[in-house]
Amino acid sequence: DEITLLIRWNYARASYLDDDIRMSELRESVETLEDTERTARRVLGSAHPYVQTMGKSLQEARATLHTGEIIWREQCRSIFGTDFSGDSS
Repeated sequence: DEITLLIRWNYARASYLDDDIRMSELRESVETLEDTERTARRVLGSAHPYVQTMGKSLQEARATLHTGEIIWREQCRSIFGTDFSGDSS
């Protein structure tokens, strides 16, 4: 139902906009947005305004996650000499 989709979207969106979010929570937020957007697209149709807005939020959340992962790797590299990805260069 639309209300449930909006609640899930708002929860996930509020999470990824939180400046103090942990990486694990950010990943969970992206997963929730992916699932919610996919469900909304199926239930409401891809032209529905909610689906369009959810898609934009998903892009923003993915970009935030990507940036957070880059920062995390750089911090690990400067502190430990490795980013723990198997590539220490």
